[in-house]
Amino acid sequence: MASITIRNLDDEVKELLRRLAAENDRSMEEQARVMIRAAVDSQTGPIGRLDQIERTLQELAGSHSGAIPAAAPAGKSLPRGSLANKRILLVIGGGIAAYKALDLIRRLRERGAAVRVVMTTAAQEFVTPLSIGALSADHVFTELFDRNDEHDVGHIRLSREAELLVVAPATADLMAKLANGHANDLASTVLLATDKPVLMAPAMNPRMWSHAATRRNRAALAKDGISFVGPTKGEMAESNEAGEGRMAEPLEIAAAIEAMLDTRAKPLAGRRIIVTSGPTHEPIDPVRYIANRSSGKQGHAIAAALARLGADVRLVSGPVGVADPSGVKTIHVERAQEMRDAVEQLLPADAAVFVAAVADWRTEASAGEKIKKVAGEGPPVLRMVENPDILAGIGHHKQRPTLVVGFAAETHDLLRNAEAKLARKGADFIVANDVSQESGIGPSGVMGGDRNRVRIVSKTGVEEWPEMSKDEVAARLAALIAERLKTIVV
Repeated sequence: MASITIRNLDDEVKELLRRLAAENDRSMEEQARVMIRAAVDSQTGPIGRLDQIERTLQELAGSHSGAIPAAAPAGKSLPRGSLANKRILLVIGGGIAAYKALDLIRRLRERGAAVRVVMTTAAQEFVTPLSIGALSADHVFTELFDRNDEHDVGHIRLSREAELLVVAPATADLMAKLANGHANDLASTVLLATDKPVLMAPAMNPRMWSHAATRRNRAALAKDGISFVGPTKGEMAESNEAGEGRMAEPLEIAAAIEAMLDTRAKPLAGRRIIVTSGPTHEPIDPVRYIANRSSGKQGHAIAAALARLGADVRLVSGPVGVADPSGVKTIHVERAQEMRDAVEQLLPADAAVFVAAVADWRTEASAGEKIKKVAGEGPPVLRMVENPDILAGIGHHKQRPTLVVGFAAETHDLLRNAEAKLARKGADFIVANDVSQESGIGPSGVMGGDRNRVRIVSKTGVEEWPEMSKDEVAARLAALIAERLKTIVV
C-alpha cells in the first residue's frame, strides 16, 4: 500500500516527503508510514482517502520547516527547469570520478529533476551517503537486502519509478555486470530489473577502457539499447596517466540527460547543419601565435541547441577551453585554412552557422624555431597575408547550404558593418553583437563572458534581441533557423 500511495502523490508533496526522509535517514515509504501513523493517532475517524493523506503530509511537512530550505518553503511552487518533474535514478559506481556525482546531482536538481541515488559498496569509499543524501534530499540506497527498503520489492520499485537511470561513474565492473546479466548487488540488480532507458558515463583507466573485454561489453550494451556519454581524453587521477577514460563533466552529462528526456517535437530532425566556433590560432613560430579573445561559448551553445531540436550537427571548433557539446560531432582545428578545409569537406548541408572568430591574417611563413630577441636589434618584421574568408566562400559556394548564417563581432558602427557584411558575403542573415568594453555586457564584455545581446540583420530589416545568456541566445537562434528552413523552398 505504501508504494502505491507514494507513486500517486502530487510532485510537490513527494518533494517535501523526500526532504523529510533524508533528514530522518528513512526511505520515503517509511517516512510516510511514520507520518500517517502519527496522523491516525491524533485524529478521530478513518483516514482512507488519498486527498486526506496528502493534506496530512502537507500539514506535517509544514511543521518540519527546518527540513525545507528557504528557497522552497512548504506551500510554494518548487523550482522549474528543463528537467522539471523528471525522476532520475543515479547509480554511482566505485571510482575516483564518484566525486563528480555530487556536482551532477546539484546540476540536475537546479534543472528541476527529482534525483534518487543508489551507491555501490565501492562508491562509498570515495563519497559518503550522507553527502549524497544532503544534495539529493532523499534517502540513499546502498543495500540489496535492506529490511525497510525491500519489504515491497524495493529494487524493482526503484528501477521502475524513475524515468531514466544514469550510471556515473560507470566502472568497468558495472559495465561487465550489465553486459553479462549479473545481479549480485543493489546497483546491478536495479539495472537488470529496469524497463526504462539507461545512460552510462564510463570512467576508468585508459588501459581498462581500451581493453578488448571492455570494448566487447560496451558494444553489447549499445546493442541492447544503452546510451553513453563520454569518456573523454585527459589526465587521470593516477600520477603520469593520461588518455581516454575520464568521465564526462557533469554539465555534459546533464545535457545528455536533457536530450534523452526531451519529448518535444524535433523540427530539425533529418537536417544536417555545420557550425563553426571559437578562435583560430595562426602560428608565428613554435611558441607564439596570432589569435583573438573568442571563448567558443556562444558557438558551442548554438551547436548544442540545434542538436536538441534534432539536427545532425557537425561542429568545427578552433582551440577553446569549453567541453565538446553533447550529441554533436566535433572536429578540432587550429588554423583558419584547416577550418575552411573542414567546412568544405562537410558539404552538402542544409544550413551553416559561422560563429567562429577567424583570424583575418596570418604570417606569410611560420618560423621553424622560436624567434629570439637580439640585443640592439628591433622587433622582427612579420610579413602578413590574408586568411581565407570562410563565410564568403561558403556563401558563394556551388554547394551553398540552403541557409547561411554569419556573425559580426564589432566594436563600433555595429549595424553599418553588419549590413555591409550581409551584402558582401552571401549570407541570409547576420547575427551582430557589440563586443566593445562599452557594450554594457558584464565586466569582461561579450567575448569570454556568459551573456550576449544581438541583432539579427537581414534583407528585410533588423530585429533587436534583449540581453540574455548565451544559452538563451542559442535556443532562440536555433528556433529561428528551424522556422526559416521550413519556409525555404529549394
